[in-house]
Amino acid sequence: MSTDTAVPLDTLLAQRLKREREARGWSIADLAAASGVSRAMISKVERTEASPTAALLGRLSGALHLTVSTLLARAEADAGPSRIARADAQPLWTDPATRYRRRAVSPPGAEPELVEVELPPGARVAYPAASFAFLRGQVVWVLAGRLAVEEGAEEALLREGDCLSFDLDTPKGHAFRNPSGGKPCRYLVALSRR
Repeated sequence: MSTDTAVPLDTLLAQRLKREREARGWSIADLAAASGVSRAMISKVERTEASPTAALLGRLSGALHLTVSTLLARAEADAGPSRIARADAQPLWTDPATRYRRRAVSPPGAEPELVEVELPPGARVAYPAASFAFLRGQVVWVLAGRLAVEEGAEEALLREGDCLSFDLDTPKGHAFRNPSGGKPCRYLVALSRR
């Protein structure tokens, strides 16, 4: 498939989730049992009748032993290989629950993987520890606004220009929260897979 043909990321993600599930020989019921996500919701996501939230993707990817980022990167890679990720063709995904926006900046499969995120004011996105189990490293750099990063019981408040290296061994997972009263927060995440 050519990268010039814009396939919606939700469609690519639905196809990728189904392929990952089937590659393991799992039924929808098997994935539901492993993830705690209902069979009906998984079926709707696979048929592109529902757009998965960031939290739902965290649960599904953890059950598949993938990070959310790896799952999304594989879906993005299904659009076709390229060493250049043109700005107007970079996949953009919006979480329907929080309006969190995620742009895949780097070409699919690149190391490190670069992701630009815009988090609306007051929004919070949490990921379980299983979402990070397959990462070697993760760094977040705030481009605009303020960002609160929760790592288990600890919280770091970052301002524009601040950069945080994650503790990937936190058993309770991570959450990103925009504490600002009215401004979105933009940040860049760099991910290195094992």
